[in-house]
Amino acid sequence: METNLTKYRKDLERLIHEGYILLAGLYNELDAAYLQQHILNSDDRKFIYQHKKATFTDRYQIWYSEAYMLIQQLLPSRLDDFISYYKKPKGKSGLDISMILIDTGRVNFGSAGEIYFKLYQQQFLILKAVATRFESSLYDIKQILHADVFNSEIDSARELCKKGFYRAAGAICGVIIETHLSEVCMQRQIKVTKKNPGINDYNEQLKSNDVIDIPAWRNIQRLADLRNMCDHHKDVEPTKDNIEELIAGTDKTVKTVF
Repeated sequence: METNLTKYRKDLERLIHEGYILLAGLYNELDAAYLQQHILNSDDRKFIYQHKKATFTDRYQIWYSEAYMLIQQLLPSRLDDFISYYKKPKGKSGLDISMILIDTGRVNFGSAGEIYFKLYQQQFLILKAVATRFESSLYDIKQILHADVFNSEIDSARELCKKGFYRAAGAICGVIIETHLSEVCMQRQIKVTKKNPGINDYNEQLKSNDVIDIPAWRNIQRLADLRNMCDHHKDVEPTKDNIEELIAGTDKTVKTVF
């Protein structure tokens, strides 16, 4: 079975390759003579020469969305930098690449092309930095390994549910959610002051710190209620539908909240 570690590596390699093609495409759509003189190194020139038909404006948005998700997962400390080269912060002056570059079709800004080229180039370098961190012996893969463990435990919960052990399946899901939200708070340096925090405590902190939106917060509240039904409310028996909802919600949470 392919692990999350292997999947991330494959996605990263693919996005870096596509990033090089976008670099060539942007070069082709801007002032080539100016950029060749002032920006490109020999490796860039060689690659661009081999991709004279590459384009940028019709491929960038897909690349940006996928690269955003990968950086958010593997190098969250650089995510704000990555975004800043795409769009200026509200209330601040500066270039808005999404308005000026992406939505204008074929562009040719003469010497100003250096600015737009560098905006994308910086995004691309941030993505390449993920590769360096990924292969580094200092890279903390605990979260990725947890994701593999969670997948296995969710499968166990599904089997227990099929056999009618609803409370046991629900208890497993509760531990998964609580552990995952704890890791998210730790990774984002969000302090939870309660001595023995539970799902709802982590959930509140993530909402307060704008990590999750209101719909996600409500969904996790619902999952916490279902988990409590399994662990605490002995006078109320969870149903198969309750546990299937809890399992599906657990799977979604560990894959979308980070």
